[in-house]
Amino acid sequence: MTPRLRRREMAMNLMKQPRHAFARQQAGMTTLGFAILAVFIGLFAFATIRLMPIYLNYMKVVGVIDGVRTEFDGQSPSVPAMRKSILRRFDVESVGVIEYRDIKVTPVDGGFEVSAIYDHTSPFIGNISFTVHFDKSVLVRR
Repeated sequence: MTPRLRRREMAMNLMKQPRHAFARQQAGMTTLGFAILAVFIGLFAFATIRLMPIYLNYMKVVGVIDGVRTEFDGQSPSVPAMRKSILRRFDVESVGVIEYRDIKVTPVDGGFEVSAIYDHTSPFIGNISFTVHFDKSVLVRR
């Protein structure tokens, strides 16, 4: 059998195979598909990098508020003593987004409510920004 006839026979055999047989032979990703996937993963990673410091700072604020509750719960605290503790804890934790004055201490039945309500905005790309709203409150009993 000559090489020309062999190629023709192979071509005829390929024509006889069902269409789904070709799909099993193909594998991989196109360059365009890889580029789209890389851009999507890159944007997600960049968003994570931009949002991580915001949430880490929020965890510091939560630590301050929970620390005030732990320190003064059931101790018959005064507002100035709690404010002083908040100021001291803000200095130790290096909280930078909000001031200690932004933490509200309000008297309620049975104690004081210590709350931090604030928004934090971080730029993303161009004129697109992330704004995250935080609301943390605890009750310090008398």
